[in-house]
Amino acid sequence: MSIKENLELVRRKIAAAAAAAGRDPGGIKLVGVIKNVPLADVESALAAGLTDLGENRVQEAEERDRLLRAKYPAVSFHLIGHLQRNKVRQALDMFDIIQSLDSERLAAAISRRALQPVPVLIEVNTSGESSKFGIEPEQAETFVRYVSSLEKIKISGLMTIGPLAGEPRAAFRRLRELRDRIAALGLPGVEMRYLSMGMSGDFEAAVAEGADLLRIGRAIFSKGG
Repeated sequence: MSIKENLELVRRKIAAAAAAAGRDPGGIKLVGVIKNVPLADVESALAAGLTDLGENRVQEAEERDRLLRAKYPAVSFHLIGHLQRNKVRQALDMFDIIQSLDSERLAAAISRRALQPVPVLIEVNTSGESSKFGIEPEQAETFVRYVSSLEKIKISGLMTIGPLAGEPRAAFRRLRELRDRIAALGLPGVEMRYLSMGMSGDFEAAVAEGADLLRIGRAIFSKGG
């Protein structure tokens, strides 16, 4: 299957999952994860209507993203991987949203270096797996209160990664419930607009639990369909 055909299939599956959950698929945004994807394949996806791209590492993305932005100025770039504090300045120059804020020190570094408000998502480890980044769910409210006190950061929602094995819906449900509790606090500078969860192997479960940002790579870019 071509990348265009893969993209169409993913969109049909998103629409079906949304319909089953009584949701409008128009409110769900697809972020194409382009780690290790050749530039020509990324351009094929953009030509087929993909509007958002997700990168895992700043150092691997810098040159390629500059080329893509010059050719496709409307594309939005998401940093979805762990951000090191020594890469904050480059990340702020490159990305439209940082999906992986996971520590007070990183938040402070972003606030110090940003020239304008930066949209971020708080990464939460809802699966409880030690191999994953993200704050613990029990610490989320305290962390959000701290970040909301900083200048130049705009909290736009939460992000999580599903478990490596097993049923993912409990982890996704926990993020949604956490989002709802934080939204009810009415904190300044906090807009629980996005739930970023779901990848190639579990995005339909994520849609069922309320995801509106899906980070999908293999299902789009695999030439095997």
